[in-house]
Amino acid sequence: MEEQIQPLDRVFLELGPLSIQWYGAIIGIGVILGLYLAVKESEKRGLHKDTFVDLVLFAVPIAIISARLYYVIFKWDYYSENLLEIVMINQGGLAIHGGLIGAVLTAIVFARKKGISFWKLADIAAPSIILGQAIGRWGNFVNQEAHGGVVTREFLENLQLPDFIINQMYINGAYYHPTFLYESIWSFTGFIILLLLRKVNLKRGELFLTYIIWYSFGRFFIEGMRTDSLMLTESLRVAQFISLLLIGFAIVMIIVRRVKGYADKRYKDS
Repeated sequence: MEEQIQPLDRVFLELGPLSIQWYGAIIGIGVILGLYLAVKESEKRGLHKDTFVDLVLFAVPIAIISARLYYVIFKWDYYSENLLEIVMINQGGLAIHGGLIGAVLTAIVFARKKGISFWKLADIAAPSIILGQAIGRWGNFVNQEAHGGVVTREFLENLQLPDFIINQMYINGAYYHPTFLYESIWSFTGFIILLLLRKVNLKRGELFLTYIIWYSFGRFFIEGMRTDSLMLTESLRVAQFISLLLIGFAIVMIIVRRVKGYADKRYKDS
C-alpha cells in the first residue's frame, strides 16, 4: 500500500486573486539578505551605500529574465508547443547559470557607467551571490524539483535529516536524493570560505573567481546526481559542461591577470 504523505503547500501568501509562491518568496529572501551584506561591505570598501541598491534594481530583473530564457532555450522542444508557459516562472524553471550570465553582463555595463571597477563590485558581491544560491535552492525543495535518483526512506533517515525534508522528498510514490540540499550546503560552505578569504586580502577579482571555481566544482558533481537536468548530450548535462568551462575560465583569468599586472590592486585597496 502506497504511503500517504502530503507535500508542503507551495503557496506562501494569498492576497485576493494574487498568490505568492514559496519559490518566489525564498528567492526574494536570498536577494534581500545578499543585498544587505553587499551594502554593508561596499561602505567599508569606500563605495556609496546606494551603489548595490542601484545595481540590484537592474541586475535582478535581468537575471530572472536571462535565467528563464536559458532554461527555455534548452527545453525548446517543450516550450515551442506551450508558449504561454514560458512566463510561468512561479512553477520553477530558472537556471542559475543563465541568471549569472545576465547579472554579470549587467554589472559590467553598470560599472562602466559609474566609473567603478567591475572586479571590485564582483568581489564584494561574491559572498552575497553564493549565499543567495544557498537559500534559493530551498525554493526547489518546496517545488519538489532539482532532486536526484530514487533512494529508500532508510537512506534519508541515515543522513539524520528531519522528517519535513524526508517527507518532501517523497514524490509520486518514491523517495529521492535531496540534491537541492547537497548544493545548498555546498554553497553555504562556500559563503563562509569567501568571508574568511576577505581577510586574506587577495588580489582584486580573485574573490569572485574563487567563487566561480568553488560553486562550479560542486555543481559539476551534484548535477551528475540529478534526474531533471537540462541535457547537452545523452550523457553530458548542460550545467556540467558550463561548470567545466567556468572553472577553466576562472583559473586562466587568475593566472593572466597576475602575469599581465591587471591584478596589482588587492581586495581592501580603495
